Parts: sequence; C-alpha cells; structure tokens
Amino acid sequence: MQHASTAPVPRPRPRWWTELPLLALVYAAYSAGRLLARGDVSTAVDNGLAILRLEKTLHINAEHPLNRLFTAHPALGIPSDFLYASLHYLLTPAVLVWLFRRREDLYRRARTWLMTSTVLGLVGFTLMPTCPPRLLDAAHGFVDTMAQYSSYGWWGAEASAPRGLGAMTNQYAAMPSLHVGWALWCGILLWRHARHPLVRAAAVAYPLVTTLVVMGTANHYLLDAVAGAAVMGVGALLTTPVMRVTDRVGARLTTRFPRFAPAARATESTIAGTDSAIVSVGCETSAGERIPGQRTASADSTHAGTAGATGGPARPVPRADAAARAGARAAGDDASAAAR
Repeated sequence: MQHASTAPVPRPRPRWWTELPLLALVYAAYSAGRLLARGDVSTAVDNGLAILRLEKTLHINAEHPLNRLFTAHPALGIPSDFLYASLHYLLTPAVLVWLFRRREDLYRRARTWLMTSTVLGLVGFTLMPTCPPRLLDAAHGFVDTMAQYSSYGWWGAEASAPRGLGAMTNQYAAMPSLHVGWALWCGILLWRHARHPLVRAAAVAYPLVTTLVVMGTANHYLLDAVAGAAVMGVGALLTTPVMRVTDRVGARLTTRFPRFAPAARATESTIAGTDSAIVSVGCETSAGERIPGQRTASADSTHAGTAGATGGPARPVPRADAAARAGARAAGDDASAAAR
C-alpha cells in the first residue's frame, strides 16, 4: 500500500486580537523598564560628558551646530520638536499594521526584529544611563528646543512627554537612540517592500531626517544615533534564533496545554475535513473497494464481470449466469478427475 507524502501544516495566520495585546504588553514592559533603569544622575552626566569628549576628539560633534541652527530659526526648531514628539508613535505602528494587512509573510519576522531590538535598547539604558545634551550644564553650549518652543506643542520642559507627565519618563535613557533605530526599521522595510516611488523615497529620508532631528533638538548625541542603528543591526541578526526559540516554546506549550491552541486545532480540523472527502487519499484501492481491504456484497457480485473482447470495461454478470458458470466449472473438474 502506497501512502502519499504528508504536506507541512501551514502556520496559522496572525490574528489582531492576539497581536495587539502582545505588542501592548511588550511596549508596557519597555516603558516600565525605562523607569526602573533610572541610574544615578551623576553617573548619567559623566557618561554624557564622556560621549561629548569622544566626539570632539573625533571631530564628529555635529549636534552643536545643528542645535544652534534649530534654536536660532523657529521654522526649523518647531517642526523638529513636533517630529520628535510624535512621528515614532505614528509611523512605527502604521508600518506594523501595513505589514499585517498586506504582507502577512513578512509580518512575524518584522515584528520579532522590532521587539528584539527594543529589548536590546532597554539593556543599553540599564547598563549605560546617559544624560542627553539638553540636560547638560548650559556652559556646554546646548539649548533644549523642546522647552524653548513648549508653548507651541503639548509637551512641557521634560522631554516630549505631555505637560505634567514628565515624571513618568526616564530622561537619562539617551544611549542608544531608539528614535533612530525605529526609524531605520521603518525605512528598511518600506524601501524593500513598498512599490510606490514616493514611499520608497520617504523610506530613505525618514531615518536621515530623524537623525538630524534628535541631534538638533539636543535630545541625543551623534553616537547615540549610531548606537541605535547598531542595535537594530544586532536585532536583525538575532531575529531567526529568537523565532526558533519561540517556536519551540510554543510547541511545548501546545503539547502540554492543547486546549489553549485553538488556531492549531482549527488547522487540524480543516485538514482532516479535506482528507475525509476522499477516502483513499494516499492509498491504492482495487476495483470495487471503498476503503482498502474492506469489500462489500455488491463488490463480490460485480467482481466476476469479464472484460470485453476488445479490452473494454468489465461488465457485471447476473447472479444466475454466475452460478451456472460455477457449476459448469465444477462438473468439468469432476470429469477430469474421473478420467485420470
């Protein structure tokens, strides 16, 4: 008996009612982690000054001229403050939704990449609390544009948080810059998978503009932006291993708690329903058999049919004719035995 090869069971399609709570949970954990990662202020200031000294040594402290430009020209400073305070909250979820609806094959990998990189960023905030340029002493030459133009927006003098909620943020989580990291994530995905030329052009511009904005508003150093891009690179390398681990954990949980795997049960029932429509899927049956090895009475009566002289299809023989032929064959056998 030959059996057909079993096709791999397709992965269930992600559902928004499971993805949305998952993303909300990860972001809540990230926000809470930022608060818990508040280090000593003096340590954060020392780290910020160390970064600034390194950039001056390498002659790459681009945040100084950009901050002076944004401070002197409200036409640049005010839109940049709005971009810094809102764009990453809007575009990052928008790209996730677009992938979920239009590119289901890419969604899970992209989501895992984003989450992994965000967790790595949280590790950076914990290990290296860093004072942003705007919170350094004024003698270092930086102006907080968010505070300077706070009357134009919803934020106050404490970063991009709404007025009165500054205490709920960690203002010393500057290294790495996830503003830049998330913008790079959006840009790469839109550049690779979008079709419209304007969208692809925006995909290139978005990370570059974000880098200029975070430095011009004195919220990050140039090396913070570089670290944000590096975190996304490491997150991309870890995406496949993380997906393998989550698959193994999910398989074990499904085996141990099968009732909590409705998607898997739905897939299995669908496949079983498809197979049951054809009883002999993957098997060979002989004439007159409905299930291999199981014969019916009608099969016995029709199996004695003979093929036509020209090799045509077999025709059923009436029961009387079949009995007569059986009797003739028995008489012939007896005569042969007597002759011998």
